[in-house]
Amino acid sequence: KGKGNALKMNISGMNDALPSQLFLALDLGTTSLAGRLVDAAGAVLAEASQANPQQRFGADILSRMQASHEGAAAELQELLREGVRDLVAELLQQVGASPGQVTAVAAAGNPGMALLLQGLPVEPLLYPPHRPPSREPVLLTSAQLELGLDVPLLLFPAVSGFVGGDLVAFLYGLEDFGAGTICIDIGTNAELALWTGRQWLVSSAAAGPAFEAGNIGCGMTAQVGAVTDVVLQGDRLQLQVAGGGAPTGLCGSGLAALIGALVEGGLVDSAGRIVTSEEVENNLGRYLDSAGNICFYRDASKALCLTQTDLRNFQLAKGALRAGLEVLQERTGFDDAQISKVLVSGAFGKALPVEALKKVAILPADMVDKTFFVPNGVLAGLTRYLAMSEGEERLTKLMALIKPFPLSGTPAFEEKFLAALDFTSK
Repeated sequence: KGKGNALKMNISGMNDALPSQLFLALDLGTTSLAGRLVDAAGAVLAEASQANPQQRFGADILSRMQASHEGAAAELQELLREGVRDLVAELLQQVGASPGQVTAVAAAGNPGMALLLQGLPVEPLLYPPHRPPSREPVLLTSAQLELGLDVPLLLFPAVSGFVGGDLVAFLYGLEDFGAGTICIDIGTNAELALWTGRQWLVSSAAAGPAFEAGNIGCGMTAQVGAVTDVVLQGDRLQLQVAGGGAPTGLCGSGLAALIGALVEGGLVDSAGRIVTSEEVENNLGRYLDSAGNICFYRDASKALCLTQTDLRNFQLAKGALRAGLEVLQERTGFDDAQISKVLVSGAFGKALPVEALKKVAILPADMVDKTFFVPNGVLAGLTRYLAMSEGEERLTKLMALIKPFPLSGTPAFEEKFLAALDFTSK
């Protein structure tokens, strides 16, 4: 199985304990880089993630593209290369393999990340008409990327200036879906797709990094020490922490769950305001500090707090996603009852209970029972591509079924965005 000579090379000296072919899938996220090492059948041999080192130029992709435009393109490209090299080294170490044993590589990211990886000018995305240079897959040689690998890298194609190969990879990995299926890839640029029965209508909403706990005071990636879930039990906030032990910060799922619990407990009102201690009629008021923050965890060495600014950042992100979803439904004529399935991938992973999406009004209440998380949806799609002998042909057919539909800046989006800021909208 696989991609043929364009992507694979026969190698010798393979570790006898490993399969004869090792494939590498890379999700080039704005906040996090994630990767998988798989065999020819798509079975996962190793998986890892790490923070994207480009964050020093800004938490969102627009800030990085602006920095690239102003002269930092080479530095941004090298930071991304360094991050990928480190990620690949970790994956190979997990199975005891060398870089030369990787026989195929596929990657996907948003349009901005794709241009930064290639070191290409970002002006086509920064300025109208906001179009990527190409809607075709790109094969990058090992010499072009300098990742320490002996094979080319296949970069999934962008759909438009704001919908990238990451959503394409997510859709590529799907097998069971019918008319009215919605796919949401939650990240700094929330990407949306709705299958009408004939085509995928796709769009994006500029959510910012809050869904991935970026621009959040105590935010962190989903690693050991991250709060992944929060449940209100009586007058106590019960925290679930990755790896157990004391928490060190909030990841995306923990942030959403915490805000949902705070809304449920009355510490945050429907407009997203942290209430004052005088407004709290129960013992939950002890979580409020004198500065108006919500300190959800304290020990002898630290206090983890959610600020009003943190709440606003999340509120803007969830308002953009919800508004984008509603405009997409309106455009296709699918009301909430006609939506058959909602598949969510990206920042929230699999740790967040679906009910939490209703508590913060990211999704309409009618959709909650139809919602399912697809952990690592982008990696799943890339893995499927690598494992299929007809992968390239299937990718071409999928691209022909995808139609971009711009949302941001339209009157319908702006109107729905303002309404979707409410934390109790139905």
